[in-house]
Amino acid sequence: MNTYSRTYSHVHNAMHLHGNQRRTAFAAGAVVLALALSACGADRPGEGGATQAGEKPSGKFELEVVEESAVPLSSEGISVRRDAELGSVVVDSKGSTVYVSRADESRPGKSSCTDACAMTWLPVPSREPAAAQGVAQDLLGSITRADGVEQMTIAGRPLYTYAPGKKGDTAGQGIKDTWYAAAPDGTRTGTERPALGVLNSPGLGRVLQDRNGRTLYLFTKDTPWPMKTACDTKCLEKWTPSEPVTAADAKAAGLDPRVLFPFSTPGGGRQESFNCWPAYTFKGDKKPGDTNGQGVGGVWFAIKADIPRGDRGRTVPAAKG
Repeated sequence: MNTYSRTYSHVHNAMHLHGNQRRTAFAAGAVVLALALSACGADRPGEGGATQAGEKPSGKFELEVVEESAVPLSSEGISVRRDAELGSVVVDSKGSTVYVSRADESRPGKSSCTDACAMTWLPVPSREPAAAQGVAQDLLGSITRADGVEQMTIAGRPLYTYAPGKKGDTAGQGIKDTWYAAAPDGTRTGTERPALGVLNSPGLGRVLQDRNGRTLYLFTKDTPWPMKTACDTKCLEKWTPSEPVTAADAKAAGLDPRVLFPFSTPGGGRQESFNCWPAYTFKGDKKPGDTNGQGVGGVWFAIKADIPRGDRGRTVPAAKG
């Protein structure tokens, strides 16, 4: 029953289904600093801060989302199209918008939509992953529904189409504040992405994302205590320092704020670190949910969301899947 993280290694039989925030600012900035200092203790008066060759972090980065024309590679594929209001949305082979349910978010590996619900919100049958277009392949998976049918998932989130909808529309968007068109990484479209998110990757587990859906990575050549970064000017051509987030952002993502430590770089910028490990995004990631930076050179790894409380970097929160 628990096939939440199973991979798409074979073709499943297609079955016709019948039954089946403005973020609140954290007011006490000093508290954030105090918590950070207790975790890492660097960047204080009289102590050396992080050293970094190169320029200061380049602000907000917009994902170079690969937009397809919604023409799948096969008659059984899913793809991504650009919606004027919602941005990148997943569609099935017939061009129907694919949705995710908020009700499923608290039930990993299961669908909360059964019986009459499944007659309106049709589970998307699992398909061969090579038919997917514009979606990170390693995010595709499936779950086994109560009736034994395999349902397609993205990042563990079950996918549905809206029976009353028509090709190309998003009529199901926002219904009962539960149903939302699926973004390429399985998140909800039409809602503000959090400054710090969690990607449920079947291959890597729960890893951190920035506000644009870009995976956050650490560099094992960095020094977490005292904090120093080995990412020089050449390195920064591919790896972008991640912007700081607030304690409230961390809590919203399920992290203890004590794992945060934003620090100053020599270029005058500010960079976030997690358990004292500086965070970066990878310019080789083109779509939300991409993890192309994982394992690069044997020294770059996605940052796990399950980070121990500040131990001054002794534990490396690196995903090794």
